[in-house]
Amino acid sequence: MKSILFCFLAIITLPVFAQHESAIRIYPEQGKQQINKHIYGHFSEHLGTCIYGGLWVGPDSDIPNTNGYRNDVLEALKKLQIPNLRWPGGCFADEYHWMDGIGPYESRPKMVNNNWGGTIEDNSFGTHEFLNLCELVGCEPYISANVGSGTVEEMAKWVEYVNSDGDSPMARLRRQNGRDKAWKVKFWGVGNESWGCGGSMRPEYYADLYRRYVTYCRNYDGNRLFKIASGASDYDYNWTEVLMKNVGRRMDGLSLHYYTVAGWNGSKGSATDFSHEDYYWTMGKCLEIENVMQKHITIMDKYDPEKKIGLMLDEWGTWWDEEPGTINGHLFQQNSMRDAFVAALTLNLFHKYADRLRMANIAQIVNVLQSMILTKGNQMVLTPTYHIFEMFKVHQDATFLPIDMMCEKMLVRDNREIPLLSASASRDAKGTIHVTLANVDLQKENNLTIDLNNFTIKSVNGRILTSTSINDHNTFENPNKVEPGLFKEAKLEKGKLRVKLPAMSIVSLELK
Repeated sequence: MKSILFCFLAIITLPVFAQHESAIRIYPEQGKQQINKHIYGHFSEHLGTCIYGGLWVGPDSDIPNTNGYRNDVLEALKKLQIPNLRWPGGCFADEYHWMDGIGPYESRPKMVNNNWGGTIEDNSFGTHEFLNLCELVGCEPYISANVGSGTVEEMAKWVEYVNSDGDSPMARLRRQNGRDKAWKVKFWGVGNESWGCGGSMRPEYYADLYRRYVTYCRNYDGNRLFKIASGASDYDYNWTEVLMKNVGRRMDGLSLHYYTVAGWNGSKGSATDFSHEDYYWTMGKCLEIENVMQKHITIMDKYDPEKKIGLMLDEWGTWWDEEPGTINGHLFQQNSMRDAFVAALTLNLFHKYADRLRMANIAQIVNVLQSMILTKGNQMVLTPTYHIFEMFKVHQDATFLPIDMMCEKMLVRDNREIPLLSASASRDAKGTIHVTLANVDLQKENNLTIDLNNFTIKSVNGRILTSTSINDHNTFENPNKVEPGLFKEAKLEKGKLRVKLPAMSIVSLELK
């Protein structure tokens, strides 16, 4: 059962009232589908300062580090309990040759990052550095292999290098480079955006190429690979049709990319200097991902009614103009309360499709696009989006609970209708129910009633993320302007939970 939404229509140009009235009913007895923790995945591309300066500073850096990894970033990522991390791209993946990034640092050749600003990289962060990082953070690695400019042999040897525990040639080379035991990497992407920067291919051609590549990607020592085909960009439903028809169960997952890009007036726009109208339009654009997902899922269901193939939304998030004064092509952007709402609304929506959606990776983890963390020298800032992922992590591997919801809607530019309330509920392994809520309205509070007639709770605890302006963001000078606080406006009253959501607020409730 999907969430059911009943909404009253409001127009942004009409006079505002003091508050909204909304209602939710949760159905714990209907909870059957687990929210895969990998929906909360992340993405780290060799792009700008995501890797170099963000995750990695090298062991000789004056910035406090553990074997080259920034200590402050490591600790922040551990608190998120990130389930997986995708690397090395992105567009970078299809120009990356993994053997250039192994062995002694001084012998690794430099390369030009042609996709992102022409930066010269020294390959000091390679396979060992990435996989060791994943072990330190406690997440599963997701490697995107080079199909665009690589070879079948190159990918096959990479799989052997990281996964073989036997006396194979690549396992011996790995041991020579200081790693005895194999890493047992499960998730492998066969190319990236093969319709674009990954080779400008037609879907029919890529489908045949995919079949060839995966034939030679072996399962070593009991480690079964989860093979992910390069999927469509947002509205390209034909790509999904062709791959489902011509590849089918030869793939375990099919990727999809969707970015919330302003673009309505020919410009992505500033990450922090935007109007209320821009904000509401952004909410409509981010919610449009549901319609896109539904159409791709319908195609997948036609060929795979048992839902064996996972939809892997391995790039999503906001994409604004680069910050003034930063390097062209490095995609460094700030992160405001608007981005926090995009994250909250999107994650709440993802939970509804847990039967098909097996992974999602927000782009990107540090210093690029809708990042969790910003760094400058030895300074680090946690973004509003980081706080959403930290507040919402309680849903990972929990049971999705269907809800009915009644709320008002708003009509925004381009005739988009957006609900003014976003909600999702889940039950964890201990039986605790978690409800995440977002009051989208910038001016009016939302008085929400949650019906408790079909289950009993004795206590409620809450946290809230809000600020004085939707444009608010954290800076190196003021790193704590936007951060979560305790939420005390949830009261138990005669079988109901009354929740007073302030305007422009995101709340996480724990019901016991």
